[in-house]
Amino acid sequence: MEEKVLRILRTVLEDNSLDCKCSQDNCEAWDSLRHLNICFELEGEFGVVFQPDEMAKMKSFSDLIDLLKSKM
Repeated sequence: MEEKVLRILRTVLEDNSLDCKCSQDNCEAWDSLRHLNICFELEGEFGVVFQPDEMAKMKSFSDLIDLLKSKM
């Protein structure tokens, strides 16, 4: 799961150097539009649906992993 999430982040944010420490705080490319794209890509990849309040809480790689684990 972690590798798939990292692959999506690297693709959407167009930065192959991203690692598991990636967050909105330390990645300039992670803006609101790309945040939505990350959410949509994760939904498609993992077959889940995020609610707006869940999307608002997803601010880092670890947040994404935690939320996905709770939905699977």
